[in-house]
Amino acid sequence: MTIQPIYIPHLLNFPSRTQSLMIDENVSELESLTPVRGEMTVRHGGTFLEITVKAETIITFSCDRCTKHYNQRLALDQSEIIWLDKEADLPQKFPKEREVSCEDLSETLSPEGHFEVEKWLYEQFSLAFPLRRLCGNDCQAPLIDSPQIEVSADGRWSALEILKRQLSQ
Repeated sequence: MTIQPIYIPHLLNFPSRTQSLMIDENVSELESLTPVRGEMTVRHGGTFLEITVKAETIITFSCDRCTKHYNQRLALDQSEIIWLDKEADLPQKFPKEREVSCEDLSETLSPEGHFEVEKWLYEQFSLAFPLRRLCGNDCQAPLIDSPQIEVSADGRWSALEILKRQLSQ
């Protein structure tokens, strides 16, 4: 079962124009060990949607230092405003190059369209991925036993060291 999109005009029929969702589903394209679990509210504010979410899942990452796999819990606790614009779904012809103002950097949806809950959750969890993925504070780079190579702080550079030595001969 997938998380169903919300038809934006239907939000106007909910009390306080707000729909609450309990989430306990896998999000497609998000490779997680556990389903995403949490709560989301989507409020129609007339000219915008206000989305708030508290959710979590567990993701398997590869350590940037030792390349071992490790699991990490990711949690979302955030909100976002998405503007509703009747022209949001119309094809736009932009020049190849143009100046972009800060006002153009906001997301918009058609007030007659759908809010893709699953896509939005995927994007938010992707943005929550750690930039530097380390399996732990005591993580050590793997040691390489080779008399020809100096062991660097990161053993993954050893192939480059071998190539550099071959090129200099």
